[in-house]
Amino acid sequence: MTALLEVSGLVKSYSGVHAVKGVSFAVQAGQILALIGPNGAGKSTCFNMLNGQIEPDAGSIRIAGEEIVGLPPRAVWRRGVGRTFQITATFSSMTVRENVQVALLSYHSRLWSMLGYAGASHRDEADRLLDLVGMTQQADRPCGELAYGDLKRLELAVALANQPKLLLMDEPTAGMAPKERVELMRLTAGIARAKDIGVLFTEHDMDVVFEHADEVMVLNRGELIARGTPQEVRRDPHVQAIYLGEGLLYDAKHREEAVS
Repeated sequence: MTALLEVSGLVKSYSGVHAVKGVSFAVQAGQILALIGPNGAGKSTCFNMLNGQIEPDAGSIRIAGEEIVGLPPRAVWRRGVGRTFQITATFSSMTVRENVQVALLSYHSRLWSMLGYAGASHRDEADRLLDLVGMTQQADRPCGELAYGDLKRLELAVALANQPKLLLMDEPTAGMAPKERVELMRLTAGIARAKDIGVLFTEHDMDVVFEHADEVMVLNRGELIARGTPQEVRRDPHVQAIYLGEGLLYDAKHREEAVS
């Protein structure tokens, strides 16, 4: 069976410094895969190559068997790759619903409709996405009034507007309170498994990683040094030595106690 995402021999250097060095992995439909590593490990560079923001020096990236290296972000997005960012990017003067409508207009190649008709376009579809992420009650609020956790939920709804097969999430819980982190990742995991969406995410919160990832990859100085189940990675002495630290390797159940 062809993997949803196949990455082979990915390389990126800056002035002779290897940011990403020979990285290879695959993501299956419905799988939730975490990519972790210390600051400067190359995680964001890797992500930016996957969705076309940066072109690799070498290597292959295939979505459902199709090579996408060299395609611009919009073309990658149209092939079913959704993306969320560390810092939310929404239109603060627009309502929650309107932000989703803009994404839907783009997906349906109807951005011309923004000239006077945007408010009526894809309204029901936008409302269904907002209901999916628990934002229905805030549909008419300007984004500038939202709490940060709600902005993250809205960003997820926008990322789902192109009916993605693969969702890339760069530190999705950054800046959120512990309880909000748990809720957002449970929501994401539930949607991904229900819709058979592959998810690749980076994250510094190890509790989020160990609770929700099916598998974990560890990147260090541009190289993948480990991959396995959360339990296997937690026990890997090499990973402990270079990144996690003994104090962070406790079970996810402690997170429940911290936020309950």
